[in-house]
Amino acid sequence: MTGDLLWLSLGLLFLMIGGESVVRGATGLARSLGVSPLVIGLTVVAFGTSAPELAVNVIAAWENRVGISFGNILGSNMANIGLIVGCTAIMRPLLITGIVIAREIPMMLLATACAVVMAFDALLTPGAPDVIGRGDGLILLLLFMVFLYYTIGDFVQQRTGNGGTSDLTADYGPTDTSVGRYIVISAIGMVALIGGADLTVEAGASAARALGVPEVIIGLTVLAIGTSLPELVASVAATMRGHAELAIGNIVGSNIFNLLLVAGVTSVIRPIPIPRGGHLDILVVAILSLMLFFVSMTANRRIIRGEAALLLAGYLGYMAWRTGM
Repeated sequence: MTGDLLWLSLGLLFLMIGGESVVRGATGLARSLGVSPLVIGLTVVAFGTSAPELAVNVIAAWENRVGISFGNILGSNMANIGLIVGCTAIMRPLLITGIVIAREIPMMLLATACAVVMAFDALLTPGAPDVIGRGDGLILLLLFMVFLYYTIGDFVQQRTGNGGTSDLTADYGPTDTSVGRYIVISAIGMVALIGGADLTVEAGASAARALGVPEVIIGLTVLAIGTSLPELVASVAATMRGHAELAIGNIVGSNIFNLLLVAGVTSVIRPIPIPRGGHLDILVVAILSLMLFFVSMTANRRIIRGEAALLLAGYLGYMAWRTGM
C-alpha cells in the first residue's frame, strides 16, 4: 500500500504539470491561429484529456475486463459534470457561451440518449441481453465523426466566409509566430497528463483490488476519477487563468468524446454487457447531463456556486450510495 501511495503522489504531480502545460499551450495556440478557446477546448484539449480513458478502455476491452470499461466511461462522465463542473464553478462561476447551450450540450445529451437506448435492449427486444454491441459502437463512431465535422467545419466556414467573430472565432490581434513553441508545450503537457493518469490509475486500482472491490466499482470510482483528473486539472487551470470557455468546452467535449469515441472504439473491440446496477449508472449520467443543461441557462447563463454545489453533492451522494451496494 505504501508503494501505491508513492506512485499515486507522483502521478498527481505529473497531472498538475501536464494540466498547466496543456492550458498554456492551447490558449497560446488559439491566439496565434485566431481560434476561440472554446473550439480548442471542444477538440484538442478534450481529446488530450480523454486519452487516458481511451487507453484504459482499449486495454481493458482487449483483456476482456469489460466491467472496468463500462465503469470507466460512465464514471468519468459523472465525474466530469458532478465533480469537475462542481469544483470549478465553486471556485469561480462559469459563464456559458451561446454556442455551448445551443449545440454542444444538446450534442452531449444526444450521445447520452443513444447510450441509454443501447443499454436497454431487453425493453426493445424481449429476451435480448442488455449489451452495447459492435453495431452500437459503429453508430457511436459515426456520430463522433458528425460532431467533429460540424465543430471544425463551422469554424472554417465562418473564418473564410464573413471574416467575422463569433463564439467559435475570436479576434486576438496580431498572430504570434511562436506556433511551434505552443505546440511543443501542449504536446509535453499531453504526455505528462497521460503518464500521470496511468500512474494514478494503476496505483489506485492496485490498492482497490487488494481490498476486493468489484471491477465495475473500480471503474466507476478509482479509474473514473483517476482518468478524469486531467479534465479537472485542465479545467481548474483554465478557469483560474480567465479562460472559462476553454474549461466548459473541455468538460462538454470530453463527455462527448467518452460516449462516442471511447465507448464506440471499446464496444467495437469487444461488446460491453451492462453490469449489475449499470442501468441506474446510465440514468444518473443522463440526469446529471440534463441538470448541466438547465443550470447553464439560469443566472444570466452562468453556473453559480449554489448550482455547482448541487451538482457536486449529487455526484458525491450517488457515489457513496453506489459503492455501498
